[in-house]
Amino acid sequence: MRRQALIRFATAHQVPPVSRRTVPPVSRPAVVAASSPPHGVRIWRPAPALAEWSINISVCLCLLFAVNAVQPSAQAQQPATAAPVVLDRVVAVVNQHAILASELDDEIRLSVLDPSGVGRGQLTRQQALEQIVSRTLIEQQIPQEDMQAIEPSPEEVDARLDELRKQLPACVHQKCASDAGWKAFLTAHGLTPDRVGTYLRYRLEILSFIEQRFRQGIQISPQQIETYYHDTLLPQYTPGEAVPPLDQVAPRIQEILLQQQVNVLFDNWLTNLRKQGDVEVLDPELESAVAPESPQRGEP
Repeated sequence: MRRQALIRFATAHQVPPVSRRTVPPVSRPAVVAASSPPHGVRIWRPAPALAEWSINISVCLCLLFAVNAVQPSAQAQQPATAAPVVLDRVVAVVNQHAILASELDDEIRLSVLDPSGVGRGQLTRQQALEQIVSRTLIEQQIPQEDMQAIEPSPEEVDARLDELRKQLPACVHQKCASDAGWKAFLTAHGLTPDRVGTYLRYRLEILSFIEQRFRQGIQISPQQIETYYHDTLLPQYTPGEAVPPLDQVAPRIQEILLQQQVNVLFDNWLTNLRKQGDVEVLDPELESAVAPESPQRGEP
């Protein structure tokens, strides 16, 4: 009797096999005793199909968690948008004419060719902007004057270049009279022959206008030329270097002294142009460069 009751109990609670596509009904989990069952008693265990279904559910959940974990990592590996690169920027505006930061760098490089800047050290960005503003105002004023700037001929530009290569102390140091020395000088200062030619042509044109506008009545005496030669030019050469004779450099010295005198005359004129013109500096670090009380003193 007891054995038959146990058999009927086990049979009544046996769970039928479940197909893989059917979700089994919720049932109480089987409890397995720690000790061995009594002899002749059958203990229910999950059917193989139910166990396989449970394993499949576990695998699906693991794959789902793995996909969710990989997605943020994949998004993090996407390359970030590259920051914009600034190629150039406007640092000042002179009567609607923009002055770029690259022009300041160019002015600093070309300052090595300015004989009036010898001994003053490297040009600062403020000084470079001051010179560019001055030249821009002068260039804008040329069409309004009765006198017109005379465009230099190629021969005049070549003659000026030949003087620089042979007489400019910075060129003499690197033996610019030779083609190899001149090429090395240009490379050392980040210049090209075309850029130097354009620079000299522009300077000669501006100087032509300034001389016509302000040179009247200015005379440079031979004594002034000789004093400049001994007191200013000769100390720029190191012992052993070839020093050009006075008669060879006298025209160039006369031009330098002339420009110094011209600068004294056109300082007030230039200051008035700045007051009347619209000069706006966009870079705060360069604002002091265009103050009316600090007009340009160097050669344009």
